[in-house]
Amino acid sequence: MQHPCLSCGACCAHYRVSLHWSEAEPDLGGQVPVALTETFGPHQRCMRGTWAEQPHCIALQGTVGASVSCSIYDARPGACRELRMSWEDGTPNPQCDQARIAYGLAVLTREDVERALGP
Repeated sequence: MQHPCLSCGACCAHYRVSLHWSEAEPDLGGQVPVALTETFGPHQRCMRGTWAEQPHCIALQGTVGASVSCSIYDARPGACRELRMSWEDGTPNPQCDQARIAYGLAVLTREDVERALGP
């Protein structure tokens, strides 16, 4: 069974993805492509498309709720790396649940995740 995130993507199209400007600064070891970000504050950037009334990250490819991928997965911002799927660590995640609900997707259950990833 495929990882549940690959048939979801709701978090990438529901939240603003903020990052410290250094995450997009290659001279400081940043890996996030600066061209895919925009200035958000004095020390912050955000992924293009996520600072909108209806957020949708520019790096999200595919259709939310069907089949998705991240075009910069290996270089994604820290905020994306830290946002965990519900039950990934044995507990629900309200952010994951809220994003899924906003797109009409059922919240993940412990059983869903165990079936996909194993116990």
